[in-house]
Amino acid sequence: MSYMRFNFKSQAVGCNVDVGVVIPLENYFYYDASKGLKHHLPPDATVLPPLKPGMKFQTVYFLHGGGEDDTVPFRFTNLEWYAIKNNVMVVAPNIGNSFGADTNYGANYGTFINEELPCVIRALFPSSEKREDNYIVGYAMGGNAVLSAAIMHPENYSVCVDMSGGIGYTLCTDTLKQELNSDHFRKSFKIYNATFGEADELEGSRHDLYKVACEKKASGVLLTKFYIICGSDEFIRTRVEDDAKTLEQIGYDVEYICIDGYKHEFPLWNYALQQVFGKLLPFTRDPSSY
Repeated sequence: MSYMRFNFKSQAVGCNVDVGVVIPLENYFYYDASKGLKHHLPPDATVLPPLKPGMKFQTVYFLHGGGEDDTVPFRFTNLEWYAIKNNVMVVAPNIGNSFGADTNYGANYGTFINEELPCVIRALFPSSEKREDNYIVGYAMGGNAVLSAAIMHPENYSVCVDMSGGIGYTLCTDTLKQELNSDHFRKSFKIYNATFGEADELEGSRHDLYKVACEKKASGVLLTKFYIICGSDEFIRTRVEDDAKTLEQIGYDVEYICIDGYKHEFPLWNYALQQVFGKLLPFTRDPSSY
């Protein structure tokens, strides 16, 4: 498999960040195999197309859950295999416990994800700059982070997949206000208020995702297509379904998928990723199209 992890100084976050990158190199020959050079492939292997300078790959930006880092999706799911099988790049940044936000305490993770990271990736790696070739996917905290990213920056992503997004950004402003006011978050998870501010300051602010979604819809810009996925037995199911319903009411193209028999856990997300990469994301999988 073709996985690498690199580190660079983020100007938006203000510190060095780690990013996992998968490039489907093994789907190509690196030299002219017709010259009779020895290569380690089985006798019945299909002849591979050549790897050429200037090739660009469709790219999935992938955001991890809360309390994790960029390595966890690759260690707990078959994400790397799905990327290779479908001939696409995956970019998985470490976003800490940031909820993918430009936080009130000054670490601008929203800017990092949606502006800085694509610039760096396209400068260093063979990632397509075309909107139709870029997608954003995440689970748990990362699910809400990708939801906000695609709503706030529809120019970046043609499709967004929110899997089990049950904490952080939501289209239901009152829900986030209640959470910010709750004893649980105020006493046991202080980073929540540190990120989004006080509940009475939320409505109309940059963290008011409902307001932003309505403004983007009214502006007439090309909006992202959304898939929102949840397990039937998840404790955050109501919150996820409320986001899907509200997004649809505003007028977005959204499809809600409930997968029966799963809780808020990696077996759900690994199963869902098979469908996401195999059916939902519009991959060409054809190297001649790059």
